[in-house]
Amino acid sequence: MRMFAWTAPWRSRPRMVAAAVAAVTLLTVAIGVPASAAGPSTVVGAASGRCLDVVGNSRTAGAGINIYDCNGQANQAWTFTAAGELRVYDSTTCLDVVGRDTTAPAAVQIYGCNGGDNQRWRINADGTIVGVQSGLCLDVTAAGTTNGTVVGLWTCNGQANQRWTTSLGSADSQPPSVPASPRVSGLTCNSVTFTWNASTDNVGVAFYDIYHDGQLMKSVNGGTLSTSLTVVPGATWGLYVNARDAAGNVSQASATVTITPPQCQADTVPPTAPTQLTGSASGTTVTLRWTASTDNIGVRAYDIFRDGAKVGTVTGTPPSTTFIDSGLAANRSYQYQVVARDAQDNASARSNTVTVTTGAACGSAVCTVRQVATDTDIPWGLVTLPDGTVLYNRRDAHDIIHLNPTTGAKTTVGTVPNVQSTDGEGGLLGLAISAGFASDRWLYIMHTSPSDNRIVRIKIENDRLTTASEQVLVSGIRRNKFHDGGRLRFGPDGKLYASTGDAQNGNYAQDRSSLEGKVLRLNPDGSVPSDNPFGNYVWSYGHRNPQGLAFDSQGRLWEQEFGNAIMDETNLITKGGNYGWPACEGTSGTCNTPGFVAPARTYPTADGSCSGIAIVRDALYVACARGARMYRAVISGGSLTNVQTYFNGTYGRLRTVEPAPDGGLWLTTTNLGDKDSTPNNSNEKILHVTLGS
Repeated sequence: MRMFAWTAPWRSRPRMVAAAVAAVTLLTVAIGVPASAAGPSTVVGAASGRCLDVVGNSRTAGAGINIYDCNGQANQAWTFTAAGELRVYDSTTCLDVVGRDTTAPAAVQIYGCNGGDNQRWRINADGTIVGVQSGLCLDVTAAGTTNGTVVGLWTCNGQANQRWTTSLGSADSQPPSVPASPRVSGLTCNSVTFTWNASTDNVGVAFYDIYHDGQLMKSVNGGTLSTSLTVVPGATWGLYVNARDAAGNVSQASATVTITPPQCQADTVPPTAPTQLTGSASGTTVTLRWTASTDNIGVRAYDIFRDGAKVGTVTGTPPSTTFIDSGLAANRSYQYQVVARDAQDNASARSNTVTVTTGAACGSAVCTVRQVATDTDIPWGLVTLPDGTVLYNRRDAHDIIHLNPTTGAKTTVGTVPNVQSTDGEGGLLGLAISAGFASDRWLYIMHTSPSDNRIVRIKIENDRLTTASEQVLVSGIRRNKFHDGGRLRFGPDGKLYASTGDAQNGNYAQDRSSLEGKVLRLNPDGSVPSDNPFGNYVWSYGHRNPQGLAFDSQGRLWEQEFGNAIMDETNLITKGGNYGWPACEGTSGTCNTPGFVAPARTYPTADGSCSGIAIVRDALYVACARGARMYRAVISGGSLTNVQTYFNGTYGRLRTVEPAPDGGLWLTTTNLGDKDSTPNNSNEKILHVTLGS
């Protein structure tokens, strides 16, 4: 039996609300303003019939919470605000989790409202009241029903001592309609006005959240239909808006409006030419180094030319002055030059020429690269079949391709039924095959449908999808334009693991009763494993938009996750672990909160935006889109060491990396059309990478 000890008043630990939280937390309202507040109302325990009550009618910070006969007094009158707070007495006193605890049991108290995630709550239609930060349920201790029984937080279990009756928020599970007619005006080099038509909602729209390409820019109140945005000269962005109500329900996203701001000033002065270019070979890998160029405004990139053809680009502010060229032929001489570019693509003269001769054999981690195939759509999921051939899907075209990597021959296996894209990242996503595929023929697929994201399995017979065999294993995973996750991976335990995005609502990531912003774990038949930590599919939580999953030789699960605007992260996943989103992005925000699991490695989003990962001989390979590179890191204990960068700009944006049967890698590009849902508007490559020892 679990017990809560209670003393009054409790002492709260010191608390801080970092400025960074406002940048990554979707619910942002002014402290002390109960916007769109609902109440006051009682909150009555379903099992006891008694009211949620501040002990002793105390107004002292740290006073505890219990159940007591309903008596109409102020200590039982609760107000639910648009920020998700439960306030009592006045607009300055909130129901609060003591010490920001995120593991059961956790104590609750009253405390001055401060906007912390430990003071935000979700009132669900099933009568549960869930802490947004912890994902734990408001719980009457030991299922007690008598006056004075202490109330705290406990793992959600569906029992009556965790269900409450109240008029606060519980009836609203309906999201607002999609904001219509998004449009821009007044575009300058550094600003634009973004406008849209009002959404409708059964209760009322509380906020609008404005994004570009999946990245939150700002939130405004529900009465605002136009706002000024700061933009970057020359950067092409896709703007859109979501509506959100006071209960935290988020609409689907508006249509996308594409903008490319002009430069703030004309610049016709090119950078100076890079100088002192040198090169050295280690086996079939060449490392180049040079002295930085100068520019009247600033150098933004270096283009690397091999034998007169552009083979890579180094970016950054300022960009690095080194480049690794991998996968070259043995015993061959190559000539290299480097060109500098500024923000307006003024190009310098070429550097001096350096000639480098490779060695007799590959002596590095990455050896040769061979183009296996091209495609007019985006290859997203990819698996190797027992015979060494490959299945991959096309995200926007919604079909599956069987590829012979030796000959390059391709066969369309079939179109997956009930797939609908999202004008963003949704569509046909992850693939996995069963351990017994040679006999049972099950192909596992994660995809977006018209109503949700889901995991299905379909048999492949005679090189065709037998759609009549389709089984929907998991449904009801919320979808949106971006943040749909989508990777599938079978673990050494025989369970299927899936990564899900937060559907552009960070609250879901901390709600352990929801499936969004999670790593899920299920049996191959779609049932919930008995040893999952929370009694549902959730294996870990607090994720924003994870798209990479891979297991190492110890059977440990690694995960790759998109950040918002600051950091991407690679995580070592633990059973029941909380990885901090939306309070924590990488190591930014309130990441020192007890219970949050720190990332194994972080990357600036400009150098990362990484999607797929693969592990070969306990080296982690990471495919990055915006960063247009592949990282390699050696797994050492729980750390990633000896991190190296390959293919920096050589092939552009990289989406998926998977182990190949010969000990190498499959690698796919995602350069065109990867932020829309238009089929066959790409020109992508599927590559085979031979790895060294």
